[in-house]
Amino acid sequence: MDRIVWYPGHMAKAKRLIAETLPQIDAVIELADARVPLSSRNPDFDSLFKSKPRLLVLTKSALADESVTAQYIKQSPQKVLAIDCKSGAGVAKVGPALKELVAEKLQKYADKGINKDIRVMVAGITNVGKSTFINTFSGQKKAKAEDRPGVTRQNSWIPTDKGFMMMDTPGLLWHKFDDHTVAVKLACLGSIRDEILDQLELAVALVGLLRTSYPEMLISRYKLESIDGNESDYDLFCRIGKKRGFIRSRAEVDEDRTAAVLLDEFRGGKIGRITLDRI
Repeated sequence: MDRIVWYPGHMAKAKRLIAETLPQIDAVIELADARVPLSSRNPDFDSLFKSKPRLLVLTKSALADESVTAQYIKQSPQKVLAIDCKSGAGVAKVGPALKELVAEKLQKYADKGINKDIRVMVAGITNVGKSTFINTFSGQKKAKAEDRPGVTRQNSWIPTDKGFMMMDTPGLLWHKFDDHTVAVKLACLGSIRDEILDQLELAVALVGLLRTSYPEMLISRYKLESIDGNESDYDLFCRIGKKRGFIRSRAEVDEDRTAAVLLDEFRGGKIGRITLDRI
């Protein structure tokens, strides 16, 4: 499919505002999607947050391949936590991990008899679940959360009763995807607006990714007899559509419906627990 480019004007402004706000911040929680723990990390964050303690949190871990998540955490040089905001799994570990990161600052406050919240910026790419995480962590629904990219457009402070003041920030992608496969993976997750993409091409690309790493899940979910190594990704896509009964007149596959269902079922975890990145 054609090279994917999506960097709305508000992201450039949001990046500037984040940089301007950093002097007020004690620590950063960087959220990445557990299904793409490599591809969903903005490379600009290393320079942007280099002066701040940073905790990496993998969201939506219940949708990801557990073995790959465990491997990523084991190999990471920094502290990484895997959480799932729907079930709440792992969220309780975030507070103690943050306090460990800023232990020196907390000790200084204690020595001076100061009772002050730690100011934490929550950052990540679009649709990674920043607002949902803040709501789950705080036990309040104060951050606006929707399952689509670009909902949060400005920084906003969210108080908690856990000793932290959380800053919700807009999702930030980087200006140019050097690796086209990274852009495709993010688009498959819904981190890039569906409206700007050809959904058929994206769904066929997803089939190509899944047949390589999770062929048995495709076979099981769509009741395929097997996957032929000589079959094109598009032909396999069409077979899936036929198996689902998405047929138009003249026995043609309804490409739009098949694409919509494939993407929706992948994003909802109905095909299985899948991680698109290889560690």
